[in-house]
Parts: sequence; structure tokens; C-alpha cells
Amino acid sequence: MDAFYGKRLVILGLARQGKALARFAAEAGAQVVVSDLRSPELLQAALAELSDLPIEFVLGEHPMSLLDNADLLAISGGVPADAPIVQEAQRRGVLVTNDSQEFLRRAPTAVIGITGSAGKTTTTALTGVIGQVAGRRTWVGGNIGRPLIADLHKMSPNDMVVQELSSFQLEIWTQSPRVAAVLNITPNHLDRHKTMAAYVNAKANILRYQDSEGVAVLSADDAGSFALRSLVRGRLRLFSLKREVADGAFVRNGRIWLRNGKETAVCTLSDIQLRGQHNVANVLAAVTLADSVGIEPAAMAEAIRTFKGVEHRLELVATINGVQYINDSIATAPERVLAALDAIAEPIVLLAGGRDKDMSWEAWTNQVIHRVKHIVLFGDLAEMLEARLLAAAPDEMPERLTRVTSLDEAVAVAAKTAVSGDVVLLSPGGTSFDAFTDFAERGEHFRQLVHNLAQKA
Repeated sequence: MDAFYGKRLVILGLARQGKALARFAAEAGAQVVVSDLRSPELLQAALAELSDLPIEFVLGEHPMSLLDNADLLAISGGVPADAPIVQEAQRRGVLVTNDSQEFLRRAPTAVIGITGSAGKTTTTALTGVIGQVAGRRTWVGGNIGRPLIADLHKMSPNDMVVQELSSFQLEIWTQSPRVAAVLNITPNHLDRHKTMAAYVNAKANILRYQDSEGVAVLSADDAGSFALRSLVRGRLRLFSLKREVADGAFVRNGRIWLRNGKETAVCTLSDIQLRGQHNVANVLAAVTLADSVGIEPAAMAEAIRTFKGVEHRLELVATINGVQYINDSIATAPERVLAALDAIAEPIVLLAGGRDKDMSWEAWTNQVIHRVKHIVLFGDLAEMLEARLLAAAPDEMPERLTRVTSLDEAVAVAAKTAVSGDVVLLSPGGTSFDAFTDFAERGEHFRQLVHNLAQKA
């Protein structure tokens, strides 16, 4: 009998993850109450999906009375752990959880958990492809794709599960996956976590509750990731672009090597289809993770040679009159933009903007001045970024900078500015929430704008 049976579960948020958890818990015998701040009119489709289940809905507000007689409170990623209702639940002794943790508690096989400030989706997707190539039935989800708890009833002990995890999900966790990776830690989501210490503490939960049977995969090159080795109770494995490691993956003489008691060449760097050194690091992490669950190097090599990447991440949309248009809408922090600039050798017309997350822009400013041919600024960040660039390079930036109000205008300006051999790069640096639902919607809109250009060319 599932642990939900007979329990009163309150779920905050009726989006993808909330719906999946509500269905699972209701079918497991829980008394489920779902609350969402949106109105019934805006939630018609979601309500219809769950209409066959005995679920109570409280819409338009999150009243404290939701906690009366509650055994568990499940929060979506959009609900911060310091929200008043969450703090009140903790004061009352109500267990706070989320769908990803409830999946982990019930998973019939060892779970590979992946987090990091950047690269986690690419690493998660590649690790999943490696599992599929190796012939393992593989499930990929968590912070991406379909919520894993929705498919829990189909899983078996021989399956492979790869779970991408954000700091928003991890901040309330009290359990860790058997195999876990922290790819890197750089400032991100400080508008949510307030301090870097709180952000790091949330990420660290992916390792904090492992036992001696656990495997922790960390970057030997990233100070934030490497510092978490003090939490490791089981096997520590490393990956590095810069040096050989005793247990894990590294680069030598143009090849990726794996050490796990013996040394094996996995593939050449030229086999990697992704741009940039940061993606080589992602491949190294995926190789180490796959090896940690018994995947053979031959399957890794085949997957690496065929893996083209994940949409909205340095994705080539089209080449028009010799100009490459690249969609890197996932770049919602300055560090991601720096990685994109480092990955592209051609002259760059950069589209930047969006909404800030209380980030540091000093390194971004210096690199844009040094590396970008022309920058087109849009969205909430445009005014602030324009002021930074003009203050840092008052003599040269006025001729290399255009400020507009929308992504549509930005693409139009870029199309007039770029010449054959250039790259038009959407790598905003800010979130999409000033104009779009999320980075994916922004990336899709960029794609459509580029396709419109191609039709006119």
C-alpha cells in the first residue's frame, strides 16, 4: 500500500507537476486538495484532465485553512520555500514535499540525479540517450519533460532513470539520488534564493542525504561543484577538461578518457556534435554518470556521435545569405552568455535582454565589448545594459549598439546589420518573463521570426 493512502495531501499549483502528483496520489488513496492562484476560467483544461478523480479544488487563493488536518504539503517549483503558507506548514509540523521527491522515494531502480547552474538539461538528455543506445529502458524527466511520477507504475528495477533537478525542487529535499551530479555552481536565481549561500545549500541537497552506497559526480574544474566534495559519503568521481582524474572522465590528446579502475578511450573530441568547451564538460559528466550505472563505453561513443543537442541551447535555426541564426534562449544568466560567446568563433551580432535576476554583469560587459561585433538590446534589461556598455566603452560602443523594445525589432535590426560569415545569436542573459511565459516560448518566437526572414530571402 502506498504511503499516500489515507493521507490528506495539499498541492499548491495546477501545472504539469501538480497535475501529475494529484493523479498519482488520488489513485493511491490520498485525500487530495489542489490549490492554484489562477481562476477556474484559466484552469478549465487542467480541471477537465482531473475530473475523473475525487479531488477538491481551492482556486484563486492559497488560504491558510488549506493546512487544517493536512498531512503533507506539496509545492510546485514556482512556490518559494519561504512563502508564508510553506512556513506555516513547517510550523505546524506538516511535511513539505514535491512531486520529484515523492517519485524518488518510490523509484524501483537507482536514479541518476543531475543539477547545476548550467548544462543540466543537455547532460540529462545525453545521459538518457546513452541509456537508450545501450538497450536500457530509459526514463528522463524531473525539471524537464514529463513528470516521472506519472510513469512510475510502468517502471521496473532494470530500467534507467535520469532526473534533472533545479534548485527550486531541491531546496526542500530530505533525500538524495543514488547517483548524483553537480555540474557547476555559479550565481543564479538570486531573486528567489536571496543569497548565494542559500542557493548553494539548495543544490547541495542532491548529495547531502546519500549514504556509503552513493556515487557523487563533481567537476574538478568548477570551484562551486568541487567544494561539495566535503559532503560525499560514498564514491567520489570527477570530470575535468583541464587535468587527468583518478576516477571519472577527462580529456587527453584530443580524446575523452574514462577511468574506473582501468583506463578506456571513449571517443574523440571531433565526435562531439555540440559547440563549445562547456558542452565537452557536459559530455564528460554524462560519460561518468553512465559508467556509474554500468553502461559500456561503446554505447557512450555511439550516443555522443549522434546527439545533436537540445532545442534552445546553441541551436542553429537557419543560415540565411551566409548568416547563421542561433537560438540560445536558455541563456537566462550572464554566465550562460559567456559560454555561448566562447563557443562561437565567427563575428557575432548578439541579441540580449529580458528580465534581470539580480545578477552580476561585470564579466558579461567586458566580454561583450571584447567579443561582439554589434549588440541589440531588448526588454526590461535593455536600459541598464546599455548604460553599462556605454560607461565601459564610451568611444566605441555607441556605433556597435542598438536598443529596441521587443524581440521582433531586435531580429529585424540584426538581419540588417549582419553580413555573410556572421552569427546572429539570441543569448539574452535575462529571463523571458518580461514578454514570454518561459525561455522556450521566447526561443520558439525567435525561430518563427527567423523562418519568416528565410521565406523573404
